[in-house]
Amino acid sequence: MAHTNQSNVSEFVLLGLSNSWGLQLLLFVIFSMVYAMSVLGNVMIIVIIYSDSHLNSPMYFLISNLSFIDICQSNFATPKMLVDFFAEHKTISFEGCMAQIFLLHIFVGSEMMLLVAMGYDRFIAICRPLHYSRIMNRRLCVIFVSVSWAVGILHSVSHLVFTVDLPFCGPNEVDSFYCDLPLVIKLACMDTYRVEIMTLTNSGLISLSCFLALIISYVIILINVLNRSSSGSSKALSTLTAHITVVILFFGPCIYFYIWPFSRLSVDKFISVFYTICTPVLNPIIYSLRNEDVKSAMRKLRSSHVNSCKN
Repeated sequence: MAHTNQSNVSEFVLLGLSNSWGLQLLLFVIFSMVYAMSVLGNVMIIVIIYSDSHLNSPMYFLISNLSFIDICQSNFATPKMLVDFFAEHKTISFEGCMAQIFLLHIFVGSEMMLLVAMGYDRFIAICRPLHYSRIMNRRLCVIFVSVSWAVGILHSVSHLVFTVDLPFCGPNEVDSFYCDLPLVIKLACMDTYRVEIMTLTNSGLISLSCFLALIISYVIILINVLNRSSSGSSKALSTLTAHITVVILFFGPCIYFYIWPFSRLSVDKFISVFYTICTPVLNPIIYSLRNEDVKSAMRKLRSSHVNSCKN
């Protein structure tokens, strides 16, 4: 990806999270463990779902795709951040910076749409249970996943097409551990007001529309669950609680950034850490520790592995 002749900047300097060597070493240990848990946890979810026939349902198909997106999100910036803890000069090429922006917005946009699809799946399962198998077939699930990736790519390209041609002619320090789009735009040698408004509109529309759609669907589902007295209501409520927890943890920081994306506070850097590094590890924790079906599948997989080793 080559940048235009208007730009004299060939690389950006990432200021990272801290200048203290002791704190950087501590953060390296913590984030290395979180990164390993995130990747291994999400890989484990995918393996469990595809190895157990009892988890061959639309909900778990969507959860496995969510885990795949979380694996991708864990790898777009975290490995470089871990390496940069030991680098005196934390730099990233112009092309690498644009690639980080492109990948992040693909994964975030795709995950937003996938969470909406999961909300629709729960809506049909709880509010229209007799029609669930007819409506939520594998073809519709594949369409949901394909549309999620298509929206993520379109969302990312719409950002990148304005950013890649901005004239960067001097300042090149990004006060973060990755190329955060609003911070990069602020470095352009021009009045960036219109670009900022387009960025805010693009990101704000997709995040708020997805969030509102999820809130409305979950409110309707919650009303239906509370009006029932059957034994299945407790299981439905437990599943619903897990989904709502993921939605709040994902959309909370996202909406916070889009309320005032170009006026950053010092605490925002650590919210970025939670959003990009910690969120992907929460999904396997929430879905595995709160879900009896997944825990049962884990036990069966472990037992079969132990028995195969004995034989």
